Amino acid sequence: MTELVEPAPPAEPAAGPLRPRGAGQPDDRREPATAPPWCDRCGGSVAAGPHEACATARALEPPRWCAHCRRRMKVQVVPTGWSAVCVEHGEIRG
Repeated sequence: MTELVEPAPPAEPAAGPLRPRGAGQPDDRREPATAPPWCDRCGGSVAAGPHEACATARALEPPRWCAHCRRRMKVQVVPTGWSAVCVEHGEIRG
């Protein structure tokens, strides 16, 4: 005699928010979003100490370094705002 068995539910996705790994990549690789390890103004390590001067300056100017990979970003400032592009993580605007 054959038994009927309920199919297993689909596996749950990994916990935590996900963000795209890079802009314009053909595959859909993803990595978990975490706190950035680098200062986006000076490029120094956030764990090395406080960055009060950087936080004050960032109120008036765009980021110069990618906070996720420490690459120098291409920054464009226009009268209506700014845009900064990292080759690995894409564009941010402000």
